[in-house]
Amino acid sequence: MFSTKSALVAGVLALASSTAYAQTIDVPAGTYQADVTHTNVLWSVVHFGLSNYIGRFDKISATLELDPADVTKSKLTATIDPASVSTNYPASDKSFNAEIAGEMFFDAAKFSEITFVSTAINVKDDGKTGTVTGDLTFHGVTKPVTLDVTLNAALNPHPMSKKPTVGFSATGVIKRSDFGVAALVGPVSDDVKLTIETEFVAQ
Repeated sequence: MFSTKSALVAGVLALASSTAYAQTIDVPAGTYQADVTHTNVLWSVVHFGLSNYIGRFDKISATLELDPADVTKSKLTATIDPASVSTNYPASDKSFNAEIAGEMFFDAAKFSEITFVSTAINVKDDGKTGTVTGDLTFHGVTKPVTLDVTLNAALNPHPMSKKPTVGFSATGVIKRSDFGVAALVGPVSDDVKLTIETEFVAQ
């Protein structure tokens, strides 16, 4: 639910981000930037037990310092603009985007960034899945968050951009009250599910 653009927010927001790994990845080492046209950070909360309400962010940036020979040595940073929240609210009675970005929830005027900075990357035996743990800063509070990540593919080069590209999917859960966002907890779940899809392109 968050700007955790960043990190994520946020990751994702993070971005998260976002980053999963094989023990080795067949692309060059170096700096990779999230392709904003193929990056999404979605959040969802349970609404009165009836449905999972879903939102997203329109402004996300993330950088992956990739060590393909030992992915655990890589570093992910992500930033999300919480004011860019998008709720796909179709009615004309109010701006629900502005309400979520406002003081009751994200308070984006005061807390203008959601960030995620990785602190540990672990790879499972299958070489394609793992976890990324990092510091998520959201609503002025910083707490550790762990994302479950899958490396979808690594292309060297990508057939269209002609650049090395790696793609990841990630999921995670945060408690919004841990970050000081407790409005309507009960009717609206405290747990916020994060879903991240991203492609990183070599710079």
